[in-house]
Amino acid sequence: MASVKEQFWDPIAGFGVTFRTMFKKVVTEQYPFEKKPTAPRFHGRHQLNRWPDGLEKCIGCELCAWACPADAIYVEGADNNDAQGQRFSPGERYGRVYQINYLRCILCGLCIEACPTRALTMTNEYELADSSRAGLIYEKSSLLAPLLPGMEEPPHPMRLGDDEGAYYKNLGITPVSRGGAGAPNGGHM
Repeated sequence: MASVKEQFWDPIAGFGVTFRTMFKKVVTEQYPFEKKPTAPRFHGRHQLNRWPDGLEKCIGCELCAWACPADAIYVEGADNNDAQGQRFSPGERYGRVYQINYLRCILCGLCIEACPTRALTMTNEYELADSSRAGLIYEKSSLLAPLLPGMEEPPHPMRLGDDEGAYYKNLGITPVSRGGAGAPNGGHM
């Protein structure tokens, strides 16, 4: 037989949260029409970055795929064609096939930490819904950063230096934010 406390007080205490929130003002999010900005370090959709001349930063090392706990990344590396001077990246290799399956991806950022060239970063874009499963497997073409003014669509020869060392040491790159255009050694001391 239940006690008096269990019969009368416990149901009232159980509905306590309901009663407390019943008379508070309702907050309605106008999401599709009014989007709130995300935090600066928000982990959203991935992006494959480019060098200032348009070459891809991805060297096809597949470290991002190995670091992914959800096995959501697939990378196939290939060798650059040095005989014709046609390159996709400044290194020996480039990512010929690059796919991220957002049905599996948990947006943890471990792939970003594993990338040795900072080729893979995460944007603040969070609207990843789609009406088909195939639409959530992003190919390299949709992951690559757009070409900015002054960039050239790969494949093409290296424009920022004679070897990949010039790219990684920022020799020949003169960003305005690091010391001004024309600063010696690209603004590095």
